[in-house]
Amino acid sequence: MRWFGKTRQMEIWDEPISWPIGDIEAAHKIRDICRSAADSAEKVGRSSDVVNKKIRNDVERYQRAAKAAMEIAMKICDELMRDAAVREIVELCLKADDLRTAQPLFRAIQARSIREDVLRDHPLLRE
Repeated sequence: MRWFGKTRQMEIWDEPISWPIGDIEAAHKIRDICRSAADSAEKVGRSSDVVNKKIRNDVERYQRAAKAAMEIAMKICDELMRDAAVREIVELCLKADDLRTAQPLFRAIQARSIREDVLRDHPLLRE
């Protein structure tokens, strides 16, 4: 929120990352990003008119957060840790009713237990 010409607060996904960071720290960063953008994603998911000026900021905020989280997830080496992080991103996409992004991300999850948990919570991802 801007008051009296103050600049906008920097979002967590806009903060620069000094690489290399460990897998655990990367997974924590993804979780923090997804939690920070959850309110915007929910607004986007509830709205039927994403072109509306009121919701446009939330759409852009959600998209920037999802993109940043995906970029970080690609750099995680540990497969199980990466799958858990991707699950967080899938959950964010589903809050925004963005099946187009959620489905390919879901298919990227290799760990059977995580896939089953996601399917139990979101059966619409079944192929």
